[in-house]
Amino acid sequence: MKIYNKNELNEFHQSLTYDDISLIPTQISRVRSRIEAATNCNFLGMDLLLPVVSSPMDTVTGLEMANELSKLGCTGILNRFDSSFDNVIKNHISDESVKAVSIALNTGDDVIEKLAGHKRVICIDTANANNNAVLKKTEEIKKKYSINIIVGNIAHGASLKQLEDAGADAVRVGIGSGSVCTTSIQTGIGIGQVSSLLSVLFTRSELKLKIQIIADGGIKSPGDIAKAIALGADVVMLGRMLSGTKETPGEVIKYNGQLWKKYRGSASFGVKMKNEFIEGEETMVPYKGAVKNVIDNISDGLRSSMSYMNCMSLDELREIETFAILSNSSYLERLPRI
Repeated sequence: MKIYNKNELNEFHQSLTYDDISLIPTQISRVRSRIEAATNCNFLGMDLLLPVVSSPMDTVTGLEMANELSKLGCTGILNRFDSSFDNVIKNHISDESVKAVSIALNTGDDVIEKLAGHKRVICIDTANANNNAVLKKTEEIKKKYSINIIVGNIAHGASLKQLEDAGADAVRVGIGSGSVCTTSIQTGIGIGQVSSLLSVLFTRSELKLKIQIIADGGIKSPGDIAKAIALGADVVMLGRMLSGTKETPGEVIKYNGQLWKKYRGSASFGVKMKNEFIEGEETMVPYKGAVKNVIDNISDGLRSSMSYMNCMSLDELREIETFAILSNSSYLERLPRI
């Protein structure tokens, strides 16, 4: 079996996603227990205990989720779709737990000025960062205010320098890979998340850029988070993994004797509520209880992966160069059989 490094994965003849690869331990680990592995990082000036950012989706990140994630050492991007967004900006922007907020391209200067005044991270929430309007909005904000800006999404590193030159401090990487995203089906756009991340990583390295990388989409488990970090991501953005928890916006629904909550894409009809092109689905997910349980599971899984890979820190995990490419049967063999 061939062991691949990141450059070989980047040059692989097919587009790869998380299910196509595995981390391969090749060293005797000096990590005696997973609790020794440090998962802390700095993301856009925020000191995090875990490299997790919640997605600015209306069924994922409201004020309660942002507050709880902050307590747990993660961060959330407050969504812009909720009808109470203006009230949140007006009444809670002084709340230190609200560290990042999403805006639309047409968000007014008064809101942006208020966010900048409180040193909040701004996420320009669009599906396609390869757009002149996104570059222009980024430039306008950066010229006026000293504030960190997230843009997204991209699937390749070709436009990375233009985004950084416009003022972007971080970029969301991934198009069409979200579990309720239908962009790839509707438009034919997008590549596998592994290939997307590596394209952006190598472009950043070759051009000596500083923009931070957010792995956005396709993550189903703590193991996928470990893979994303090993592929060079600074943080991961989660939607479905956090959906259905107590802190997500929306009511708990009882159906057929089970508890559920809504989960939908940002470009779904339920969000847009008008007859235009739809690139997202809406579904129900089982109720999961407190988000702390999910975050604890992610922390345990990531630390365990680091202990296998002889990594004491996330920076060491990002230096990993030992990967396997899995056949379909190899992938299926690894799934639990109950």
